[in-house]
Amino acid sequence: MWFTVNNVETVDSPALLAYPDRIAQNIRTVKQMTGSTAKLRIHVKTNKTPEVCQMMLDAGIVKYKCATIAEAEMLGQIVAPDVLLAYQPVGPKIYRLAHIVKAYPQTNYSCLVDNLHIAREVSDCFAKQNKRMDVFIDLNVGMNRTGILPSDAPHLIREISNMKGIRVKGIHAYDGHIHDTDLTLRTQKADEAFSLVEQVVANTQDFFIQSPVLILGGSPTFPVHCQRENVECSPGTFIFWDWGYRQMFPDQPFEYAAILLSRVISVIDRHTVCIDLGHKSIAAENPLPRIYFLNAPDAKPFAQSEEHLTVQVPDSSQYPVGSVLYGVPVHICPTVALYDRLHIVIGHHCAETWEITARKRNIFQDLTGK
Repeated sequence: MWFTVNNVETVDSPALLAYPDRIAQNIRTVKQMTGSTAKLRIHVKTNKTPEVCQMMLDAGIVKYKCATIAEAEMLGQIVAPDVLLAYQPVGPKIYRLAHIVKAYPQTNYSCLVDNLHIAREVSDCFAKQNKRMDVFIDLNVGMNRTGILPSDAPHLIREISNMKGIRVKGIHAYDGHIHDTDLTLRTQKADEAFSLVEQVVANTQDFFIQSPVLILGGSPTFPVHCQRENVECSPGTFIFWDWGYRQMFPDQPFEYAAILLSRVISVIDRHTVCIDLGHKSIAAENPLPRIYFLNAPDAKPFAQSEEHLTVQVPDSSQYPVGSVLYGVPVHICPTVALYDRLHIVIGHHCAETWEITARKRNIFQDLTGK
């Protein structure tokens, strides 16, 4: 079995295992699906790890997207050429962003804005330093989480186009509300979201110095948007993949590249065991089961607490205390954020670890960057 670790006795559990050969395959696949690295702006919120991002850099992917200041700094540390903070900076985040822009001059940073007030604050901050920050207008195309409504976007673009400290570079639209398993239906909804972007561009073309850069979607709609010309796509989960997306999007040919290792810590009765995989070890935002075990497909988690996961099995005698289970999380992205490091498995041997640097809230000691 591809996931087993021969020296598993050296790996304490719970642990997050990563398989570089499978990561590399997923990188090759995402490049093949687009046909050009120019169409890729990879979201690093899934992996948060310098070595994984370096693998993408080595593969010729130069544009990235992130959700936190720490992720943005991690990308600066490996000299990623182009980084979008896909999160409107508010309060101290504006000054922290300015700090990393100064600290990593070889990286071209940009950020999102969706309202006049924050655009003005960002502009004032960078104008004081005689700099201009590239910004993307965050467009709400149905996710209803962040972003300005398409009908209001032209007014915002007109208002901020002459601000001294920012330069409007393009449009960002995340359609994470589109989760249809049927690719035909998913395509239809993604096309509808994209049409909203096209309408905004048509009404604001004169306010862009160059043709606006369009950044669209995430993993669910990636197969649709990657077929468009002059659009940058932002998949992130593909790098490790997970059970949830494998079930929802069977059309996407990515492989599991990061899984959890856990152990049986108690046998309760003939059909029940407990393992060391509680809320603190796997993303708990989904209903149970939150994990599927590759070497115990009949095991069914039914209760969880902070450090424990109780599992129903056909015959507990097959799972004595100390038994090792390998499982794929339903949602890998927030699961990664629960771990300090990846245990790297090469040829069934775990010989090193990679620090998940950007799981931290802060890397700079100065939280404001002032």
